Amino acid sequence: MAVDAVRVAVVGLGWWSDVLADAVQRTAQLEIVSCYSRTASKREAFARKYGCEAVEQYDDVLGDKRVEAIINTTPNQAHFETTAAAARAGKHTFLDKPIAHTLADAQAITHVCLERGVVLSVGYQRRREGHVRWVKQQIDAGQFGQLVQAEGNISRDRAGVFDLSSWRYQAAGMPGGVMLQIGIHYTDILAYLMGPITAVSAHAAQLVLPGENADVAALLLEHANGALSTLAASYASASEYYLMNIYGKEATAYYSLHEGLRFLTRGASAPSPVPCEPIDTLVEELNEFAACVRGEAQPEVDGDQATASLAVIHAGIQSVRERRRVEVAELLDI
Repeated sequence: MAVDAVRVAVVGLGWWSDVLADAVQRTAQLEIVSCYSRTASKREAFARKYGCEAVEQYDDVLGDKRVEAIINTTPNQAHFETTAAAARAGKHTFLDKPIAHTLADAQAITHVCLERGVVLSVGYQRRREGHVRWVKQQIDAGQFGQLVQAEGNISRDRAGVFDLSSWRYQAAGMPGGVMLQIGIHYTDILAYLMGPITAVSAHAAQLVLPGENADVAALLLEHANGALSTLAASYASASEYYLMNIYGKEATAYYSLHEGLRFLTRGASAPSPVPCEPIDTLVEELNEFAACVRGEAQPEVDGDQATASLAVIHAGIQSVRERRRVEVAELLDI
């Protein structure tokens, strides 16, 4: 452990907290000193697994001078309460996406962290994957020319692991269903590569899973530069699948989970494979957070960016509900 490691408490001990805690073990930049959950068995099991202190009250975490920052994986609807309390206690927060379940909460989280002068970093690890970073570098270098279109697909099979009692599958905690839970990863990537998203036209359906949320969605995204993107998100597919195709006037990039990344330039007869080194995306974003806490970096995805990302999904939700094209500016004070 580095001498200057950022001392953190992990709050909200669901399955993703263990994923992030495992990533903390792979970096020397953070140290888990405590954990909190309202459920005693969860916090005690986490404390045994990661060698930290199990704390019975969240206020005790906030009052602990050892704790510099919070890794927050609480349910979406608890993000404002827990992050605002941390900010008022002078604690920085790494907050898993989405920033909140409502835009009002997202804006309030951003405001209180700014007001209190603490770091807010929102976890969008998929934009850090090797193929996405490579494509971004080529776009920035002008290799694609004018960007004109993109396609994305993020699909998973949830039939065997679906838990109707989980907040992740309920409209109150996960409005928009599959759009917010996993689709937001790829709306983030498409905005990162193609530029800001200004309008959304969406359709959604509930075909396989029980409950009240859509398990299939299709979105048409309009970008500020005039380009168009399409995104499919599904919990009703036979297996896990990811696709990302980026089309420019001078080049095209094709990525799929099973075939990797290929690149086709104008005049070439066939695309060429692009080897991409694997990136430990979770470690990368946690290291960045530690650097931000130490004043050595700025969050790649801060509160304003995360709020804009959430607004795209809420535009999609409104589009489904009202059966019309929705401009993102309708939902934000911009």
